[in-house]
Amino acid sequence: MDSLTTMLGELNNTFHTRMTAYEEELDRAHSSPVTISSLAAEFAMFRKFITQSLNSLQQQVELLARSVDHIEMRGRRKILLLHGVEEEQKEDTAKLIAKVICSKLQLSEFTVDDISRCHRMGRAVANKTRPILFKLRSPTVRDKVWFSKAKLKASGVTMSEFLTKPRHDVFLAARQRCGVSKSWTKAGCVYVLGPSGTRHRVESLAELDKIAPSSSEPQPGEAKSIAPDAVPTAATAKTTRLKRVAALKK
Repeated sequence: MDSLTTMLGELNNTFHTRMTAYEEELDRAHSSPVTISSLAAEFAMFRKFITQSLNSLQQQVELLARSVDHIEMRGRRKILLLHGVEEEQKEDTAKLIAKVICSKLQLSEFTVDDISRCHRMGRAVANKTRPILFKLRSPTVRDKVWFSKAKLKASGVTMSEFLTKPRHDVFLAARQRCGVSKSWTKAGCVYVLGPSGTRHRVESLAELDKIAPSSSEPQPGEAKSIAPDAVPTAATAKTTRLKRVAALKK
């Protein structure tokens, strides 16, 4: 925040200095003719200043957004999501979670008291099971539950971390570009395996682009999209025929 305040102060001083100098030149222009070259030079300087200012502001906004994302993710450190647990009428979600963890994860020491709070996410929809969000009281218990999730394989129940919106978008993009087996999350961070087999931690789509760029080219077996202008219509076909007839007459 201090760097942003300093940067805005410097931009403000630079802007006023440039504007004062420009006004002085305008006053002098009343006594001397203004040339196109001088106006072009002034415009180029002003455009360069505005471009640099906007780039600096964008960098500072991205830095602030990343700081806020880190703070928000730290608050979600002990929260997990449980997917695929069938809903029941007047259910006790805490008991459901404890039952799944004890039976499927084989953590017999886990009890309802280890849960700080829990609830279903979203509105109830017919024929759709809502995930359960639950927050644990201890980071140690949270890690023990999280690192036992491999035992849920083929059970119909899955577990995930409660990621922030930016990190969730990065994770979905990583799974699409690198594959499900080469992208995962740990402690709220997204990890991917690059083409060389090196593990990378990514926090933004820009960082993911450097490792696994998104490709707009169609995959093998996919049809290429045709631009609307490229699709022949009756009017364009008629115009083409008229042009051919005119060319033959010549």
